[in-house]
Amino acid sequence: MRPILPAAVAVLIALAAPSPARAAKELDCRMTFSLAGWSAFYKTASGNGTVSCSNGQMMDVTIETKGGGLTFGKSEIRDGQGKFSAVYDIENVLGSYATAGAHAGAVNSAEAMVVTKGPVSLALSGKGQGWDLGVAFGKFTISRR
Repeated sequence: MRPILPAAVAVLIALAAPSPARAAKELDCRMTFSLAGWSAFYKTASGNGTVSCSNGQMMDVTIETKGGGLTFGKSEIRDGQGKFSAVYDIENVLGSYATAGAHAGAVNSAEAMVVTKGPVSLALSGKGQGWDLGVAFGKFTISRR
């Protein structure tokens, strides 16, 4: 008679082994925000927003932009919209993104730009008020509020 103990142990080990990890699914994450700032050779702005993702995760965030270039003005964006790509967890949206842009506006202005952080991109758009003119390079930082 053959002992069945080794076979039973093998079956139990196979059942207890973790299943292979599934590839994470890309999330549809969006941000609503407001942002206000000024520029005189050095451009700076700050504001707040909310990021929400298709898996139900939400996060209140603080936004800061800083950079230099040939830029002058004062502006404010309300009801800004952003759409992220290459996000697999809401934590992926946090950090500093590289920016570059040209802008011009008087009284009512509109702005659209794409910022990147490694594989993560954020397409931003918004309408606002103020006056500005110039070209600026710098960073766009999102942090948890």
